[in-house]
Amino acid sequence: MSLFSDIEQDKIAKAIQSAENATSGEIRIAIDKLCEGDPYEKATEYFAKLDMDKTAQRNGVLIYLAHADHKFAIIGDLGINRLVPENFWETTKVAMTAHFAKGDLAEGIIAGVALAGEKLALFFPPQKGDINELPNDIVFMDNQENK
Repeated sequence: MSLFSDIEQDKIAKAIQSAENATSGEIRIAIDKLCEGDPYEKATEYFAKLDMDKTAQRNGVLIYLAHADHKFAIIGDLGINRLVPENFWETTKVAMTAHFAKGDLAEGIIAGVALAGEKLALFFPPQKGDINELPNDIVFMDNQENK
């Protein structure tokens, strides 16, 4: 059975696009089946691997999920981390966890995307000539393509 249906993957990509339409920021989703160790460290590794630290305003946000281990992390780049409240990523994780606890991974991710998008829009409104610097699709990091 697939982790996300085609409809769920489309909903997640559309949530990212919708959030990014209101900001110059970038949001990505990275999925693993398993995460040995700390999910924040893995997310940090993937943040660099996905070139998220290369956005013009350093305002990328990565939501990382290791679904079989029930681990996840959210990290923002330097530009956004300087501006959001200290506990912002933790409160976003709480909102996502409420959906995850009901077994709805897609809605949890969409909730995280929406909250991150709201903060990005507040601090990084769209700029003239702004381009989508990073793809909006889910990245399956362990090459287990949606399993």
